[in-house]
Amino acid sequence: MPTPAASTRFPRLALAVVTLALAVTGCAGTAAPAESPAVAAAPDRVEPLAGTPRPALPVTVPSADGTQVTVASAERIIPLTGSLNEIVQTLGLGGQVVARDITATFEQAASLPVVTRGHDVSAESVLSLRPTLVLAETTTGPGEAVQQIRDAGVPVLVVAPAKALEDVPKRIDAVAAALGVKEAGAQLNQRTADRIAAVRRDVPAASGKKPRVAFLYLRGTASVYLLGGSDSGAASLLEAAGAVDTGKESGLGKDFTPITSEALAAAAPDAILVMTKGLESVGGVDGLTKIPGVAQTPAGMDRRVVTVDDGVLLNYGPRTDQVLSSLVAQLYGKGA
Repeated sequence: MPTPAASTRFPRLALAVVTLALAVTGCAGTAAPAESPAVAAAPDRVEPLAGTPRPALPVTVPSADGTQVTVASAERIIPLTGSLNEIVQTLGLGGQVVARDITATFEQAASLPVVTRGHDVSAESVLSLRPTLVLAETTTGPGEAVQQIRDAGVPVLVVAPAKALEDVPKRIDAVAAALGVKEAGAQLNQRTADRIAAVRRDVPAASGKKPRVAFLYLRGTASVYLLGGSDSGAASLLEAAGAVDTGKESGLGKDFTPITSEALAAAAPDAILVMTKGLESVGGVDGLTKIPGVAQTPAGMDRRVVTVDDGVLLNYGPRTDQVLSSLVAQLYGKGA
């Protein structure tokens, strides 16, 4: 969710961060009407590796903000995005995570104390929990709060946000290295890569026109209606699912651009990809088709809507295979 933590990548004017957890409520794929769910909802939980790895610390690792970070203990970890929390939990160190941000909603993290106010980090809340390592992304903010945590002597590792499938192993490697569990990181990367490859093998071979998909970021309560461009993070997933990201194809170079009837007409999507909460915020498919220009697209006329929960769509982590599987199932009307 831009500051997505997806999660902190969406524009701040959207006032949203991706609150991800996979629970597809598929409205429709190109082969099924919006009212007919294509896929059953997946449990909102991560799948840790077997066993609990023993961190080999201390280590000194590079941080995405250009600093070097020395980690002496992984006993009390605070990840400041849902995506990073998911990686730590899946590596098998969930028992050492002592807090979460608002975007970590999956089962294993749901009972942890929240250390953000809205989507902004509260340095006081973080420091009160005596962390030995804080994990953040370059989009985590405000910057003053992150600096306050560092000034208190807490190691803060900053990880670059993900925008494509090739970023998945980089993020897992960065977190595993900082935790002193490189072997677990390699194991998780292999498992994740194998699962993504298995889903990609099931993508139907293109026998004609590829499905054209527009990614819309919606927050109806704030009157935020945005069309994803080449930098939104969705293009890599859509292309892996055998589809065309119409925002990218239309030459929208930014992450998100306000929706216009002209832009949607030029994109001419066969299907519209939205996050679950975004669709709810505009009143479901009926409300979506009332957004100017949507009803005039092939997707709007056929009510072809693909949904994935906010918390995982753009996470690019251990559950990305589930996201990709959901997209394939909804686009082509197949079971996951």
